[in-house]
Amino acid sequence: MSKHKLFASLFAVGAVLAACAAPPSPAPQAPQPPAAEPTQAAPAAPAQPSGDEPKVAGVDRRFDGVTLRAAFIGGGQYEKMYESIKDWEAATGAKVEIVYKGDGFEIDKKLKTDFAAGTGDYDVVWDHTSFFSQYIPFLEPLENYFTQEELKDFSQAILKSATRDGHLWLIPRHADISVVHYRTDLYGNEQYKAEFKAKYGYDLAPPETWKQFFDHAEFFTGKEPGLFGTNFAGKEEALSGRFYEILVANGGKMLDENFKPAFNSEAGVKTAQFFRELYARKLVPADMTSLLWDGVANNFCQGNIAVHNEWFGWYSYFQDPKNCKVAGKFDLIRQPVGEGGIRSGWAGAHAFSIPASSKNKEAAAALIKFLTSEKIMYEEAKLGFLPVRDSVWARLIADAAKSDNPLDKKRLEIAQTAIANDFFAPPLIAEWIPLTNILTPKLQAIMLGDLDAKQGLDEAAAEVEKMLAEAGYYNR
Repeated sequence: MSKHKLFASLFAVGAVLAACAAPPSPAPQAPQPPAAEPTQAAPAAPAQPSGDEPKVAGVDRRFDGVTLRAAFIGGGQYEKMYESIKDWEAATGAKVEIVYKGDGFEIDKKLKTDFAAGTGDYDVVWDHTSFFSQYIPFLEPLENYFTQEELKDFSQAILKSATRDGHLWLIPRHADISVVHYRTDLYGNEQYKAEFKAKYGYDLAPPETWKQFFDHAEFFTGKEPGLFGTNFAGKEEALSGRFYEILVANGGKMLDENFKPAFNSEAGVKTAQFFRELYARKLVPADMTSLLWDGVANNFCQGNIAVHNEWFGWYSYFQDPKNCKVAGKFDLIRQPVGEGGIRSGWAGAHAFSIPASSKNKEAAAALIKFLTSEKIMYEEAKLGFLPVRDSVWARLIADAAKSDNPLDKKRLEIAQTAIANDFFAPPLIAEWIPLTNILTPKLQAIMLGDLDAKQGLDEAAAEVEKMLAEAGYYNR
């Protein structure tokens, strides 16, 4: 497949979910707009946990004297996994030096800079299905380090989305998709229900559409001291990604079949105006354009947000009463439907890769096997992340059946449905992040009122088209 081929990555039902397994999805194809009525695959019989303790991997060989240099995503729930590295060190005799940690956007910039300059002296690096295409010239293909037996427990759909030009470039750590988090203490307030019905003419219930989502954000803002209707991560790829998923829900596309920018369509203008109105009416915090994932999650955690789009991975953080005021006071629902009759479902998978320049590739592969093993993935999944091994899903489902909290089980059911029907990845082109680096500042300017929605998107589209032309997309 051509270097500049655009991939569309749709997760088949249960490809990540042991309880609802589906046949492997076909190889990635040229982009198609998500279907207005997604077709759900027929579920197979639920997988069953083995009954024994979850297993580790990557500890069957000694690497005495080897020190691996790693660049990992950090912060929040991501940190817990790294506590287990000492066990791998004890078993193998190797050492791991984490020389850099940052959020996804910080580490992306760091890796691109170091790879380009030839200064990235790394053995293991963070990666992501939305980012890896731009790193391929600097990565080691992984199919020679992982056997089919070692890979068979992983979601085959995610492995397909991690494969380009016949090579496997990353090993997934966990998947994630966004879900609406809403405050049950607010939505269940009888006075608020009556006021909402009188003002908007329909019952207050978790939002099924983006129009309802906006109404709810408008209604709840200021209902309690310091309360905003909603918030979004408002910079970097995070803002462009949220724009992208609502754009698709509204019937639009980021790029057309010829790789020409299509986000400045009527659907794109409506989507950009949605963000503009939220900001102009002060339904979101004033510092939204400076917030990333940690910031918006903390706003919800502290009880400052009524309804919020968030990744499943924050679940245990929000349920911790020692740290979060909303613990036990929120519920979940699938992402809203847009004007195009499509439900939002922007998603992806965090992963690990080995740089081609590493001098310790066998040890690096062993560390990745350990960090993505059944045992470590199960421990991380209990924090709220969505695992990418069938065996771990089976354990989670068995655990949830015993939980006293109904939401523990409900969230898994929502995840199954969302990944089966709603999941769509951004265009997997090397220029995806550069594209968002062009688009995000224009979206911010639109939100702040410095640019008209149509003007801002047209300017971004012109710049993106120039970038893709220079990259050779239109010379075929």
